Amino acid sequence: MALHLLKLAVGIENIGHLRDVQARRLAENGDLRHVTRFMPRRAEQVLEGGSLYWVVRNIIRVRQRLLDLKLVTENESGGTKCAFILDPELILTIPVRRRPHQGWRYFEADSVPPDLGTSLQEYADMPPEMMADLRALGLI
Repeated sequence: MALHLLKLAVGIENIGHLRDVQARRLAENGDLRHVTRFMPRRAEQVLEGGSLYWVVRNIIRVRQRLLDLKLVTENESGGTKCAFILDPELILTIPVRRRPHQGWRYFEADSVPPDLGTSLQEYADMPPEMMADLRALGLI
């Protein structure tokens, strides 16, 4: 069973904003990576089909498949950090409220919200409260 990671999308307003920021980074760097302080100790489990679940404004909204984990060297200090190499495709999930935390957290497969199963363009910029109301009514 795959092991996933959970991370806050600090400074991101909505999924459209996350998409724009990541598109810019992908164009600049050639791959999509998110650099974090520590390498997961359970890296092998994470790379067996795991995803990075993004918490946007206290709600899990989207995930991305983790393609690789790489150690990278910082230019200034010479220290190493971990780069999460991400699939550029954003996959919408059922919105789930989540309290803030620092860094990333392991996210067991039995705790992850299911994928929404709709296109990103259709719901990406919809306010989470509206999406929750529509889901409660059985409309999405």
